[in-house]
Amino acid sequence: MSWQGIEGHDDVVEQFRRTLGRGRLASTYLFVGPNGVGKHAFAHKLAQTLLCQTNPPERLEPCGHCASCQQVQAGTHPDLIVVAKPDEKSEIPVQLLIGSGDRRMREGLCHDISLKPFMGGRRVAIIDDADYLNEEGANCLLKTLEEPPPRSVIILVSSSVDRQLPTIRSRSQIIRFAPLADDVVASLLLSQGVAADHEEAQRLATYSEGSLARARELAGAELWKFRAELVSRLAEAQFDSVRLAKAVLAFVDEAGKEAPPRRARARRIVTFAAEFYRQLVRRLTGVSPTGDAELAKAVEIAATNWPAGGEDAVACVERCFDALAHIDRNANQAIWIECWVDDLSRLIARKAA
Repeated sequence: MSWQGIEGHDDVVEQFRRTLGRGRLASTYLFVGPNGVGKHAFAHKLAQTLLCQTNPPERLEPCGHCASCQQVQAGTHPDLIVVAKPDEKSEIPVQLLIGSGDRRMREGLCHDISLKPFMGGRRVAIIDDADYLNEEGANCLLKTLEEPPPRSVIILVSSSVDRQLPTIRSRSQIIRFAPLADDVVASLLLSQGVAADHEEAQRLATYSEGSLARARELAGAELWKFRAELVSRLAEAQFDSVRLAKAVLAFVDEAGKEAPPRRARARRIVTFAAEFYRQLVRRLTGVSPTGDAELAKAVEIAATNWPAGGEDAVACVERCFDALAHIDRNANQAIWIECWVDDLSRLIARKAA
């Protein structure tokens, strides 16, 4: 089922339906779950529901036509406060929470949420990118969470409970958003014109990890061209690790000068390799591999040429997970790529010898 165009979160919808029906809306919510599954959209639709001037909140059906609904859609509602990390910043500036200079505590989210609602209902604040709250910002927010203004609701949108301070977690009602099912992701990709056909939609959904945003990022033809080259080389009995490392490094560099897109591309490459070895483990243990025809062909070639055993294929999967951890820790790009590819080669070569 779909709620207000948001797919895959029927359990969350029903939770809020019960909560609003009993009149027990909390003052602070922490939405957690993978990026790209609909948390941001859900937070804004919930805000529209709470601020709608026509339908009561317990119906969970904002009319979409009243002045309040239209202002929420336009991002101009005086009782809706949205804070997000600016693109050029690595953290949410504390000034967005408490103001700056001589305006400190006279502007910013913590001040604005305490004001009387302009349109007579309630005030709603959404902190998007809450993962990027630094310790100072979180501590500034804490007093507001401890003593929430009447008829106010604060929604923090985060990827993980662990990304928030314990003091923030303890004062929030946690709402968990699960990854979207592959068939939901595939259906959305087709309906939005991201995928040309069902086969492409399923392939993107398989690697999306339940995230529509990640599936969109995977839609580039150049990425799949490199995936074909990658799995073809990995399928060789003994591949040239130096040559492959150079190819991986060059492809990551093509993502641009900014670190986030480079890291994102690096993660996709390592994830492709991890999936290749995971399917190889299935094949070597007598279980039919899954995935698209291109991957299945590479896995079959690898199984025929594989000089090691199933345990070594598992070790290759684990080494890919280690590489993902290095990416998340912002390790030197050239070093981790060279070490990762060389280790994969060594895991195979030691058995071949």
